[in-house]
Amino acid sequence: MLKANVGSSVLKCAKAAGKEAALAAAVGLEKVGALFVYGSCGYDTAEMMSGVREALPNVPAFGNTSFTGIITPDGFVSSDDGFVGAMALSDPAMKTGAAASERGSNPVETGRKVALEAMKAAGMETAPNFFYMAASPAEEEFYLKGISSVIGRVPFFGGSAADNSISGDWKLFCGDKNFADGVVVAFFYGDVKITNLFTGAYRETDDFGVITKVSGSRTLVEIDGEPATEKFANWLGCAKEAVTGANLLVTCVLSPLGVKDRLGDLIAIRHPMNGNEDGSMAVGNNLAEKTCVIRMEATVDELISSVSETMRELKSKAETKPLAYHLVHCGGRRAGIGDRIGEVAEAVKREADGVPFIVEFTFGEYGFESDNNNTCGGLMLSFTAFTN
Repeated sequence: MLKANVGSSVLKCAKAAGKEAALAAAVGLEKVGALFVYGSCGYDTAEMMSGVREALPNVPAFGNTSFTGIITPDGFVSSDDGFVGAMALSDPAMKTGAAASERGSNPVETGRKVALEAMKAAGMETAPNFFYMAASPAEEEFYLKGISSVIGRVPFFGGSAADNSISGDWKLFCGDKNFADGVVVAFFYGDVKITNLFTGAYRETDDFGVITKVSGSRTLVEIDGEPATEKFANWLGCAKEAVTGANLLVTCVLSPLGVKDRLGDLIAIRHPMNGNEDGSMAVGNNLAEKTCVIRMEATVDELISSVSETMRELKSKAETKPLAYHLVHCGGRRAGIGDRIGEVAEAVKREADGVPFIVEFTFGEYGFESDNNNTCGGLMLSFTAFTN
């Protein structure tokens, strides 16, 4: 039977904090089989993970930095000195293999490499039941493509590392590996199952258009043949200056872009990040020409209430009572919620109803659809329930 527990720390010393959080997460568990770790970019995360390994040697421990804090059953955990949270999973039949790699010259090949290493670490030669991924923002889809080329279509969940200022100070960590640009994976085998709910919880508007030009994979140049920022500003009814430079990131939290999946069931949010002087915009996930993009919208009240709604839907979707929750919440949404983050913490605790959980705040979210098609998005919620 799966058991889980959560620990956290805000000690000033990164190593001591990592050790305290890991030891607290292991309380009451006979043998920890996997440890999710989310910490502050203000810490020396190599030291933090050194403390984790000292507390729980030989346990697969992995994760990334989280935007401004985490949420545990104790509430919103944050501190100017740093913070770290850990969720431990224990199940006699569970096998976990974790692996990590810096980006390298080809992220698809890097994805293939870590997939093979994760299987080897678990002592297995077959695809896992499900897997976890954390990556640096920018090339998540390419890592996923490489992983999928090895194991096929296997459900996954996770999120992209974040810092507090969108300045690239995020970190990924796995065991004694610690870096800013790359990917971490954990493969899970055994009786443990997951149910994932991946949603933006935004409303569609009647503003939509065809992507007529993309540069690279994440620069939206034209919508309906018009400069992307001009089209977006017209939709919003605002001046072009409001969607130029870093202003765009703030402007679009309550009104981002969305793309539908092939079934029309899921709208994956595409978070505009920066408005360029040439009228193009940098977007947080991949886009393709000749596909449709939709302007979405939500209020701050709706961003907050969507957490409870998504938790309730997740519980109803799970085949049996959840035994633990891993909750990925977009850092951009968290920024939009601002000082009302305590309401989110209260909502999660209420809906979890005594079941252990951890919430991280990310710069990219991953989940899978009803047909097990894995996808990446921004400004999303990727809520996962663990069951037997």
